[in-house]
Amino acid sequence: MKQPKRFCDGAPRRDFLRVGTAAMLGANLTLPRLLQGAPAPEKSSLTPGPKSDLSVIFVFLHGGLSTIDTFDLKPDAPVEIRGEFQSIPTNIPGIRIGEHLKRTAQQMDKISLVRSFTHNDSGHGSADHYMLTGYHTVAGFNANLIPNNQRPCHGSIIAHKLGPRGAVPAYVALPVMHRSGGPAYLGATASPFVIEADPNSPGFAVPDLVSPIAVDATRLESRAALLADVDRYHESTELAANRSAHTVGVFKEKAFDLMTSPAAKKAFDIAAEPAKLRDEYGRTTLGQSCLMARRLVEAGVRCVTIDHSNWDTHDANARVLRHQLPMLDHSMAALFRDLADRGMLESTMVVVTGEFGRTPRINPNGGRDHWSKCFTVALGGGGIQGGRVVGKSDKWAEEPAEDPVTPEDFAATIYRQFGIDPKEELMTPEGRPIPIVNNGTVVEALL
Repeated sequence: MKQPKRFCDGAPRRDFLRVGTAAMLGANLTLPRLLQGAPAPEKSSLTPGPKSDLSVIFVFLHGGLSTIDTFDLKPDAPVEIRGEFQSIPTNIPGIRIGEHLKRTAQQMDKISLVRSFTHNDSGHGSADHYMLTGYHTVAGFNANLIPNNQRPCHGSIIAHKLGPRGAVPAYVALPVMHRSGGPAYLGATASPFVIEADPNSPGFAVPDLVSPIAVDATRLESRAALLADVDRYHESTELAANRSAHTVGVFKEKAFDLMTSPAAKKAFDIAAEPAKLRDEYGRTTLGQSCLMARRLVEAGVRCVTIDHSNWDTHDANARVLRHQLPMLDHSMAALFRDLADRGMLESTMVVVTGEFGRTPRINPNGGRDHWSKCFTVALGGGGIQGGRVVGKSDKWAEEPAEDPVTPEDFAATIYRQFGIDPKEELMTPEGRPIPIVNNGTVVEALL
């Protein structure tokens, strides 16, 4: 049996989420229970508007992308800093990126680079949590031992606040769910629908959308009708327990709707895409995940998180990146181009980041180690202006030189674009108020 990939801290990549939607919150979390999850939208203190129609695609490069080799090269630095790669021009004069991102360079008018991103956590797990939630973990937290996250991730808050659109889930994770990509105290109602499968595999299918063997649509509808009769009986009683049972029946009905919805089935049918377009995205897990994300957003999904590994380049950084970067280049360029051509970019934000960057100085093994003090986040669409560089790193990309941006600021900016008030408080089950954003400031230079 093939062993799961591990990061430098020894944590296996697939140490959770082995049972599709049942994962993170326990093996008894079936699709019906997950879809208790279709929460009613909550009111925001911001004026409602078209921003609530946005979607976001998070491309999370698990392990930490070396941005000094990709988005913020230092050609005048000593060789042990600058590395082996050269910079190339983009379609925006004055903005240069790494030579292995040629396709992305031609889409730079749609992308902005935050070159002064910074935080103070260089550990896998806790840094992931920080980037995906905007909250730093409390002392003693070990993300490798605790499967759930302390704070809700961005996708869970968006799902909780805005709810689903139509038959598709509000929040989807693929090809697995990151351990910090869950709802925390918001509970199962804000959990993602997880595609525990590789969209690049020849026989790709979403198991939870496949009806039971030998049960055709007519029989499923008959069973649903029988369930409705039972629920009507429960509804006629006054017992609180029976009222609860009726509620569960409603959740089951939502799960049934998803399983039999033509719109949902169509959204997950990546084989319907033209071969030429699939080739443009790249016949890789990352490429086909990005294409699937576009299909899901097109169908109404509000947030898609793609967890892609392994960017933890402690050894032979340049050699590994020569293999990895063409995958990123194909998928990133195709996603921005495809969204723009379909008229979807204004309503779809795309974020490309890892949990941190890599050290400016190359280590004795030819690798770069963890570095959170300064790295680059690439994003565009959804009201984010393209063709911009926000902030600046110092001469060796060790520290921000201008306009530092933190995970808190990043979270505030995302929620602001969705029409969600960053200052609003959510309540834990114990009645404790928790701000959606922990004192972050919207990055106006991106808007």
